[in-house]
Amino acid sequence: MGGQVWDSSYDVVVVGSGAGAMAGAFTAAARGLKTLVVEKTDLLGGASAYSGASCWLPGSQVQERAGVQDSRQDAEAYLVSVLGSEQAERREAFLATAPELVKALEADPALEFYWTAFPDYFPGPGRRELGRSMMPVDLPREEIGRLAELVRPRVESDRYRKPHPEGPLTAGQALIGRLLLALTRTGNGTVRTRTSMTDLLTEGDAVIGVVVETAEGTERIRARHGVLLGAGGFEANADMRREHGTPGSDQWTMAPAGANVGTAILAAERAGAATDLLDEAWWCPGAVQPGGGAAFTLGFRGGIIVDAAGRRFANESLPYDRMGRVMAAAPEERIPSWVIFDSRFGGQLPAIMRPDNTEPHEHLAAGTWLQADTLEELAERTGLPAPALRDTVARFNGFAETGVDEDFHRGEDPYDLFFADPAHGPNPALVALEQPPYFAARLVLSDLGTKGGLRTDADGRVLTAAGGPIPGLYAVGNTSASFSGRAYPGPGIPLGSAMVFAYRAVQDMAAHAA
Repeated sequence: MGGQVWDSSYDVVVVGSGAGAMAGAFTAAARGLKTLVVEKTDLLGGASAYSGASCWLPGSQVQERAGVQDSRQDAEAYLVSVLGSEQAERREAFLATAPELVKALEADPALEFYWTAFPDYFPGPGRRELGRSMMPVDLPREEIGRLAELVRPRVESDRYRKPHPEGPLTAGQALIGRLLLALTRTGNGTVRTRTSMTDLLTEGDAVIGVVVETAEGTERIRARHGVLLGAGGFEANADMRREHGTPGSDQWTMAPAGANVGTAILAAERAGAATDLLDEAWWCPGAVQPGGGAAFTLGFRGGIIVDAAGRRFANESLPYDRMGRVMAAAPEERIPSWVIFDSRFGGQLPAIMRPDNTEPHEHLAAGTWLQADTLEELAERTGLPAPALRDTVARFNGFAETGVDEDFHRGEDPYDLFFADPAHGPNPALVALEQPPYFAARLVLSDLGTKGGLRTDADGRVLTAAGGPIPGLYAVGNTSASFSGRAYPGPGIPLGSAMVFAYRAVQDMAAHAA
């Protein structure tokens, strides 16, 4: 290899340990390829381990087992209605490969999934009102054994440095844990934590290995068939966000501490890679937390959201990325916003927050939530115009009585009603604010990760500005520019697409190595 000196050698080197990276590592190892996973933190899973682990993979055997009717044609019609005609090759590759990926995963006894209802996020042809998502079956700790200690815990435990909870691994932990277990059982996989990839090694125009840093020093690792970058995006890198005009803040992202600062993207750029969508992210409203940072907030079942003028500006029940985009469209007026709710929810925010272990009294003591006996007093405490807030609440309460949101049509879409309590009035998504005391929770623009990165083709090959692939270099997940462009079509698109393109990347590596 041109006189290169190597500290170790593998067929495939995978950088990162989220769902896409681990699916690629398992796929490679299951094919008999000697595979190395390098993860710079001390735990595996990245933001994937925090996730609910929905995987949007249409037409799979998991859907068939559940009796859910779907077809590739319907899924394609839906994606085209949301995304348009761009990225047709990648879209078609994703749809063609999703059922094959699921079949390949479930062929291993460590990998079990079930269908779960969660509506697609946009109206349009081919939409499934109960969704196309599958989730991993909970993983008993006795089945995974001590490997569980390598899996990043749920966000509440990780953010607040609490012990791993007892009981089975669930949701994102179960997904990473099952992929880790399957990888380990192949006998062809090696996982190294606290091992940071700092650069790519090239020969001519091809990538042939990586440079890593550990506590012991620098190592040069050969990758005979390819390097798969699945190391997340750059959401925790304030300088990159500023450079590319990415809305939000590194302080508000859901990225694990010490992760996702764009190292893999920058290394690939130095090797000649092109990038796209660097101003994009998977956005969500974020409830400001007493200790700083923000909590991913979704599934509003009450309350209203108002801007700095005390006015509603959107349907509060929108899917989280869509609501985040509305906030980002007018940051001076809408970041921060305020969630206004009353005491009917027992002082709890009428929504899902992750992490969700902070008590209301802690928010009130920190000032991230405010409380008042009247709307006028609440307006004074928040700095909102009292007449506007009073009128906004009165108008919304009128909508709750009639069941029709004349301003933003809240409750008219199946997603709006998915989290709502059917006991509330003629439109369960419209719950009047009329039981003092009243509360206001500060809301900012958070994200589940950036979604812009390296340009790739249908096989996950990283492309140059001229459009040709860089031999030996592949990227998936948030290290790559998402095929979904500037939209988030349904629950589990990030994880599902990351795993599909990782699977295709390994197939391409194996084909070129044969």
